[in-house]
Amino acid sequence: MCELAASLSLVFVVLLSFLLSGCVLFCCAYVFVGFQAVMVEKSVAPTGFFFGATAVFAAAGIAGLGVPSVSSLIPTAYASEGLLAPSYPWSHVKPWQSYDRSAIRRGFQVYQQVCASCHSLNFLSYRNLVNVAYTEEEVKAMAADVDFEDGPNDKGEMFERPGTLTDHIPRPYPNEQAARAANSGAFPTDLSLIVKGRPGAEDYLFALLTGYKDAPVGVDVKEGMSYNPYFYGSQIAMPQQLHEGSVEYDDGTEATISQMAKDVTVFLAWAAEPHQDEHKKFGLKALFTLGLTASLMLYWKRLKWSVIKNRITAIKK
Repeated sequence: MCELAASLSLVFVVLLSFLLSGCVLFCCAYVFVGFQAVMVEKSVAPTGFFFGATAVFAAAGIAGLGVPSVSSLIPTAYASEGLLAPSYPWSHVKPWQSYDRSAIRRGFQVYQQVCASCHSLNFLSYRNLVNVAYTEEEVKAMAADVDFEDGPNDKGEMFERPGTLTDHIPRPYPNEQAARAANSGAFPTDLSLIVKGRPGAEDYLFALLTGYKDAPVGVDVKEGMSYNPYFYGSQIAMPQQLHEGSVEYDDGTEATISQMAKDVTVFLAWAAEPHQDEHKKFGLKALFTLGLTASLMLYWKRLKWSVIKNRITAIKK
């Protein structure tokens, strides 16, 4: 009887150890999947460590430890969901970097001459451009060239007046219905927060603007649609808008497709967060101040506690 009890105890311990091992590997698999998802979103190639982890989890599954296949935990990316945009070295994304003001000015030119015929910038005013891409006089002259409806006047009638710095960038259509009627039912989205509202941000927008190409064999592009592998579904109602020489830059920069796409992307990134440079400056100043304060507090603490720490207590008999 004692031998039977000992055998059952041994079996129970072995099964419990296998169960605990399976639970640990299962949790590690989910952590690994999280790393995989982050790398996929940021277009980072997996390192050898992750390939080794994949092999370990696969072996654990084969060994019967109850760990599911890692490939079954990672969601499948279908072609209909759009191609993942590559990562580009933007000059304003690091904490110590700022926007390229020349690129913002050129990007606003691209928006005015190419994008403004369909897309709006509802959250951007002329005053936001002052001392960023243009001088105050330039922006005032730019706004005065546009007539805005205002009123009512003393007679209760609406009237038109030249634009001022406080006016918003004019919309191409008065309402959504008019926009859809002019674009075969498609509604051109507002570009004020387009960079913040799309996965991939600047990378996605640049890839989308430069990603138009002929559809591969076997892909049926619907009438009125264009093939772009970076767009969700790979078919987009907006035809290619950027062509070589479409814009004549004021500073003489050559207007290639990639240059115009880069400039308008930087401009829209700034439009989505126009105060980013000020926030970065404040953050760096705050970090410097906090670091200096922490150093002084550490010195003060060591100075005050040095006497107590080095005190020797002697007990005389």
